[in-house]
Amino acid sequence: KKFFKLKELKGIHVVVYSDIPIGSGLASSAALEVAFTKTLDIIYDLKLKLKDIAEISYIAEHDEYGIPCGRLDQYSSTFGDIIRLETRPPYNVQKISYREFKIIVVDSGIRHSTGAIHPVRQQEIDSALRKLMTYGGLPHYLCDKLGYRYDEPKWEDIDEEEIQPYLSILSENEAKRIIFTIKMNKYTEIAVKIMLDKAGISELRQFFNEKLLKEVLRKTDWKNILLGFIVNKQHEFLRDLYEVSLPEIERIRDHILALKPYGVKISGAGMGGSLLVISKEHSPKMIDVALKAGASQAWNVEIDDGVKVHST
Repeated sequence: KKFFKLKELKGIHVVVYSDIPIGSGLASSAALEVAFTKTLDIIYDLKLKLKDIAEISYIAEHDEYGIPCGRLDQYSSTFGDIIRLETRPPYNVQKISYREFKIIVVDSGIRHSTGAIHPVRQQEIDSALRKLMTYGGLPHYLCDKLGYRYDEPKWEDIDEEEIQPYLSILSENEAKRIIFTIKMNKYTEIAVKIMLDKAGISELRQFFNEKLLKEVLRKTDWKNILLGFIVNKQHEFLRDLYEVSLPEIERIRDHILALKPYGVKISGAGMGGSLLVISKEHSPKMIDVALKAGASQAWNVEIDDGVKVHST
């Protein structure tokens, strides 16, 4: 009702085809929701904007079906390209047309349920935030940046150094989840700036040591090398601080890393699913190595254009 009202609802016959593995961390549910919402848009001439399609798809999964997902899957499926999504209202989307690397997707074959992973981690973050917010010694300026739920803090404005003195009141796992969220946010922001040519040398020095920068900045693919470093760091955060990796995933990843791609990380909720590889070129050898290391399937893929109508 928020987005449209149908005067007449008629039955439709729909055939669904998808080659996205279910439960593999590749947003298969979001792809289905977005495609179906766009189908309704065409059939009923709803004139929905891309943001409407993404939000309706999110509401369908999160509110109606009760899956504790975020918005990124639905918005990325809708808009395509690489996007930066602000996860607080009004959910602004920034498209980033950066296609300087190739992507390989490796499916471990280990299936997971987002509903079995996300709620646990969200509850751990919520518990940590409640303890911090009710702790009498927290400075007011830091309270203003935090909140009582995982989606309330201004994570982009919180530095690890300023919150570190207060993490001792948390359990080990709770402290890890807070540090994870801060680090992931910081590294994502610098990755966006690198792709947009907006990362100054002083900013880069906060994430990369001087020796690495001097060596890398001489190379023509320096952006991809730094992005790969970020991808690898984020995988380590997912493994060590968010604890959603598995030995089987690490074994496959280690074999791929031996072939020197730019970076490899878990895709999706973790505890199985897929690995995302960014590389200089599509590589049949990397696929072969991944399969021999235990992966069930792998593909060379392209960055998509988002939801679109092929024919009517």
